[in-house]
Amino acid sequence: MLNGEAAALDHPVDASLRGRHAHLARRLGRAATYLPEVATFCSPGADPGPREWADLARLLGRGAFADLFSCAAVPPPDWEPVFVLDGRQLVGPVRPPMDTGADVIELGQDDVPEMLDLVARAKPGPFRPRTRELGTYLGVRERGRLVAMAGERLRPPGWTEISAVCTAPEARGRGHAARLVGALMAGIAARGERAFLHVAEANTGALALYERLGFETRGRVTFRGFRTPQ
Repeated sequence: MLNGEAAALDHPVDASLRGRHAHLARRLGRAATYLPEVATFCSPGADPGPREWADLARLLGRGAFADLFSCAAVPPPDWEPVFVLDGRQLVGPVRPPMDTGADVIELGQDDVPEMLDLVARAKPGPFRPRTRELGTYLGVRERGRLVAMAGERLRPPGWTEISAVCTAPEARGRGHAARLVGALMAGIAARGERAFLHVAEANTGALALYERLGFETRGRVTFRGFRTPQ
């Protein structure tokens, strides 16, 4: 797969928006972005020119935040840089472990308020009221309270990204993250797909966890955000 279907991982946002997440997208020409309440990611297309960048600017609006994720294409000079972050893209093992842990539960719409509260406390990254609609989300409760979760995000053909892996500060060190990622990997494999994920280069703790679970680095990426012209 890594020499064939892995090409979809070169443009995972674009591939997701035009495929399994098309129902969660807004589009103008080849430019596309997620609905604002779902995610911030956007794409000008796999090989954008001036027209595609102009369409993306019109789609997002004047002075809007453009989260280009790991898009390697460089926007026009009148797009204001907002952030740059070095990271890695990792792919999971072909045959992941199947032991999911008895305490892992699936999270639904009724759990969204608790999921948003956990994100606010654990700060795994962007998570919006409808982010859960991107895929399956799993969690762990202690004494009835949600203390850990992880879920599925980008879904290019043949692959599913694991994201939003987080644990409340008071519940860390108990293996929740490993069990949740393992359970997601098992579910992804059961669909005939393979897991992948992204991690900031500076997040050495998360990187070590994922490597222990069998993930391998496919390549370095740069996460970038811009603001569209006013």
